Amino acid sequence: MSLQYSISNPYTGELIGDYQYADAEKIGEVVALLKTGQATQKKIAAHERADILKKLAELLQDNSEELAQLITSETGKTISDSRVEMTRAINATIASGEEARQISGEALDSDCYAPTRNKIGIVMWRPLGTILCITPFNFPINIAMHKIGPAFAAGNSIMFKPGPQNTATATMLTELCHEAGIPKDVLQMCIPEVPDMAPLIAHKDIAAINFTGGTAAADSIAMAAGYKKLLLELGGNDPLIIMPDGDIKGAVNAAINQRFATAGQRCTAAKRIFVHEDVYGEFKDALVSASSKLIVGDPRDEDSFVGPVINTRAADEVKQRIEQAVELGANVLLGNKREGNIIYPTILDNVADNCDLMVEETFGPVMPLRSFSSLEELIPLINNSAYGLQGGIFTQNLAVAKFLFEELDIGTLAVNDGPGFRTEHFPFGGVKASGVGREGIKYAIREMSFTKTLVI
Repeated sequence: MSLQYSISNPYTGELIGDYQYADAEKIGEVVALLKTGQATQKKIAAHERADILKKLAELLQDNSEELAQLITSETGKTISDSRVEMTRAINATIASGEEARQISGEALDSDCYAPTRNKIGIVMWRPLGTILCITPFNFPINIAMHKIGPAFAAGNSIMFKPGPQNTATATMLTELCHEAGIPKDVLQMCIPEVPDMAPLIAHKDIAAINFTGGTAAADSIAMAAGYKKLLLELGGNDPLIIMPDGDIKGAVNAAINQRFATAGQRCTAAKRIFVHEDVYGEFKDALVSASSKLIVGDPRDEDSFVGPVINTRAADEVKQRIEQAVELGANVLLGNKREGNIIYPTILDNVADNCDLMVEETFGPVMPLRSFSSLEELIPLINNSAYGLQGGIFTQNLAVAKFLFEELDIGTLAVNDGPGFRTEHFPFGGVKASGVGREGIKYAIREMSFTKTLVI
């Protein structure tokens, strides 16, 4: 018999619901059903998949407010932030439908190299099979559609495994997918217990795993997966750099929006702020002044900018990391206050380079500031990290931007924006412990496909 789990509102502590994990028998039934769905997908033409995704985008739009309210209830994300997530999820769905029509191969001439063979190679992209799509708590609809949309567009069947915290949200999303026309044997939601995940990942009828989450879970997935295709979007310890010629006001806005929004629970949040010594004081004063005006509290309130982190354990970890930094000599410029699962926006300077706030990924609204005098000093500080997801730099000097682009171990550098920049059709992913492969609709489709060649 499967175990029951309970979900509570991170802000109020009120019970949202009691649910059942899928047991081994249920998991087996879902995998078997999705195997039949591979044959179903073969009968759905690309233009039909595109039309289904277009319909799904319309349904998401029609139900966006209800879904946004569910996101806020389950995750504690502010309602304004949840609405932005819905906009992005709709965009991802539209883009997936458009890319479903654009999947193309190429024709190769065999006679490019001797000996002459008078053959043509026709290269096509084909679906892998059943994709296990595993999503985290922080963007329950948007990240789900960055997986479900491309996987369906490519012709795969999909097992959707959301975070348990998002059960109600994910259930509604799955229902809308089916209403839009995705067959039930092509998409199924399933939430196993953690011990049942390894056998599922290793199952012969699971062709690939598309996962967003932490590195420890990714290590377990990789160990269980064997030779399966992996698309892993993991953590980040993303730098934001402000040069003397940078737009200070723009940099302050980017730092606040990309660190304190979603209570700092983003893999691309601006987690380390490096400010040139010539503008350090100006930036620091402007940042503290603007951050002190942010409204903190009930995420259901229209004006709230910062709500709770996901649970008590997460709040404990963030608070402990702040306290460690202070013990190592950091100065608290703002915040270091906690109420329940709310961590107030916290800004620190004089932060030791070896403290957890600088070395590890911290999922919470805390911002360590670090001054620097030269790019040569800065590069090893940034690259000395297990992660390499994204970065941002504020400068008017293109040569500086190009130099950092070449030298930093990251997947994306945003110029005059923060590391949180993302749009649905750009490639998204990092290096080192930040993951394997690339999301972004077109790129994710290729990650969840393989090339097949006809020689004629």
